[in-house]
Amino acid sequence: MGFNFALEVRNISKRFKDQDALKDISFNADPGSISGFVGHNGSGKTVLFKCICGFYSVSNGEIYIGEKKVGIGKEMPGNIAFTIEEPAFLGDYSGRKNLEFLYELRHKKDSDHIKKIMEKVNLDYYSKKRVSKYSLGMKQRLAIAQVLMEDEPILIMDEPMNGLDREGVKDIRELILEEKRKGKIILLASHNSGDIEYLCDEVYELENGKVIGRR
Repeated sequence: MGFNFALEVRNISKRFKDQDALKDISFNADPGSISGFVGHNGSGKTVLFKCICGFYSVSNGEIYIGEKKVGIGKEMPGNIAFTIEEPAFLGDYSGRKNLEFLYELRHKKDSDHIKKIMEKVNLDYYSKKRVSKYSLGMKQRLAIAQVLMEDEPILIMDEPMNGLDREGVKDIRELILEEKRKGKIILLASHNSGDIEYLCDEVYELENGKVIGRR
C-alpha cells in the first residue's frame, strides 16, 4: 500500500475571541512518516489536530491534503482517521458493537475485518462486556481499533498510549510502526518522551500555540 500525497500546513493561526490558540504554524508530512508533537497541556497540540481534521476553521493560513484545501465552507476532509482527546463510545454496548456501528456509517458490514482489528489491539471480539465497564486502557485500545479499522492514509493520534500498561504500550508502538510501513502519514502527540523518541521521524515542540523547537 502506498500514498502519493502530502499533508501541508502553511502558516496557520487560530484565534478564539481574544486568545491566540495557534500562531503561524507550518510543517509538511510525507507518506511513510511519523511527526511528533510535544508540549504542555494548552500548548496547542489538540487545537492543531482539530484544525487539520476540519473541526475548526483556521483564522489565517492554509491546510492542504494533497491538492485539497481544508477549511471553512468546505467538506470535512476525507483520508483521515483520528483519536483526539477521550474517545466517546456508547457505554451500554460492547466494544464489538461500537466498532460495527461506526464502521457501517461509511462501509458495508464486515465482521471479519472488525474481528481482525480487535485482535490486533488485544480486545476480545466475542466479549459482551459493556464499554462502560471497560478500564481506561481497554477504552484506549478500542479507540485505536477505531482508527485502524478505517485504513485511511492519514492517522492523527492524540495521546494514544494513555492508560496502557507497559505491554500495551509496546503493542501499540509496533502497530503504529506497521501503519508507517504501509506508507501512511501519522501525526502523534504524547507526553511520553519514550514514545516520541522511539516512533517519530520529526518532532515539533509547541508552547503557547507556537512551534518553539524542531528536531
